[in-house]
Amino acid sequence: MSSVINAINAKYKKHHVVDVKSGDTVKVHQKIREGNKERVQVFEGLVIRTDRTSSHTSSITVRRIASGVGVEKTYLLHSPLVVKVEVTKRSKVRRNYLTYMRARTGKSARLANVAFDKQAVNAVPEAPKTEAKAEEAEAPAEEA
Repeated sequence: MSSVINAINAKYKKHHVVDVKSGDTVKVHQKIREGNKERVQVFEGLVIRTDRTSSHTSSITVRRIASGVGVEKTYLLHSPLVVKVEVTKRSKVRRNYLTYMRARTGKSARLANVAFDKQAVNAVPEAPKTEAKAEEAEAPAEEA
């Protein structure tokens, strides 16, 4: 039974997602559908929580201050609506859930930066083509 569940979960997982940790400042690119038009909206903020990092239901909670009001959004990392997650800054934190950041403003809301390799963290390798997809790609080429 467990193997069936794992197989279904693996089907909905993305090939690779960026390794996001609490304390990171990220840019989340999300697809927004308005009527029949589709666009990508970027939400930049501090990751205050990461949940179930190895699961297909892994999520992050991102917080930012917009017009003087704190706004938090939770994103499922394996969702098809999340186009890209880009880590712009990494900070030293000792907790997974940074609730104390909600009460802080100004200089007290600063976190100590940690040096990291942006290209290595944000690099997402291409998904390997499965045999079925490779055959589908070759079949139309032969017909033409």
